[in-house]
Amino acid sequence: MQHDSQIASAYDALNKRYDYNSCFQYIAPLIQVADVAIGNLELTLAGPPFKGYPQFSAPDALAETLKASGFDVLVTANNHCVDRGRKGIERTIDVLDTLHIPHTGTFKDSTVRSKTYPLLIEKKGFRLSLLNYTYGTNGIPVPQPSVVNQIDTVLIRRDLIKAKKQNPDAIIVFFHWGSEYMSEPNVQQKGLTEFCFKHGAKLVIGSHPHVLQPIQWRKQEDVLVAFSLGNFVSGQRLRFRDGGVMVNVELEKVNNTDSTSHTTIKDASYDLEWVYKDALKKSYLLPLRDFEYDSILVKEETNRALIKQFAQDSRALFNKNNIGIMENPGIDSVYQVLLSPYDSTMDNHPVLLFYGLTKDDTTGIVTMGKFYDKETAQLALEEVKSKTNYHEARLVGTLRKRE
Repeated sequence: MQHDSQIASAYDALNKRYDYNSCFQYIAPLIQVADVAIGNLELTLAGPPFKGYPQFSAPDALAETLKASGFDVLVTANNHCVDRGRKGIERTIDVLDTLHIPHTGTFKDSTVRSKTYPLLIEKKGFRLSLLNYTYGTNGIPVPQPSVVNQIDTVLIRRDLIKAKKQNPDAIIVFFHWGSEYMSEPNVQQKGLTEFCFKHGAKLVIGSHPHVLQPIQWRKQEDVLVAFSLGNFVSGQRLRFRDGGVMVNVELEKVNNTDSTSHTTIKDASYDLEWVYKDALKKSYLLPLRDFEYDSILVKEETNRALIKQFAQDSRALFNKNNIGIMENPGIDSVYQVLLSPYDSTMDNHPVLLFYGLTKDDTTGIVTMGKFYDKETAQLALEEVKSKTNYHEARLVGTLRKRE
């Protein structure tokens, strides 16, 4: 997103142009390593006057920097896509087309939609079918003949059938949904997720709440849902809203002897990122794996406290509610075994005494041990699951403070 404060701070008065390179310079390396990086463009590129909330229009320079930073695809169906009417919808599409950024979710008319939807992405021998829908457009009618994909299970079912005919290796559905500022998915989010999985989707990715919501990698079902990625970059600075998460999914395709193939989720992890604003109000996207304990760029004690708070809040939510997925710990990592549901009567079990317990009085989360390589942590996890009643124990990974 681009609020007024972000647009103003991106303006280079000397050269009379907008420049977003500094905003993305620290996060770009993580985006660029992905074979396919996909983001939600929650604004229009409708041209001047540039404005943030409530009816967004950002400078074209933002889209140029998104491409340069590594974004390969953008989804555009969200509650702000009609903020500037038909012109906003069409000009956004034109700018993305000019930059050769594939996109989906909004269309100039139904004919274009029928020819280009679902969006098929082909990369390194994989075919990905992408679908995108929004709960609404803030009450603004969609101008004819423009099309905005809105959540409708009849429509989604029809689109999923069409997606299967593309013979993809995976179907990915992006939803703009949920309740703003709520850290738990609502009934509609849960229902739509199960609906999509039932009809062939492998990944369901959500946005709109502006705060993080749990991520579930259901390994037995071979599906993954991220209910809300939070705020990747925005002008919102209140607690829980000043950062987000990037979900990394590795797909593996196995070719069978009969010339068929099947694709599975080989691995999944996530990176937390926080939005730092310096004394000049310029925004910088900071991956926590590199900047959680930084004092060179993030000089102010107030901001260091804020990034610490975001890290604590995010990990408390994810460690308690995520399924099957861990934070990408980077090089400065520590692994622990999460004991859930916690049973205090087992504290004196020999295995738990050997590794040691850590109790967080604020969240009530109890973990066992500290391991600096994943293989050792995995062995400890298997020992706990086989020798104690913690059969649902799992690993969690976080960054450790650099000395």
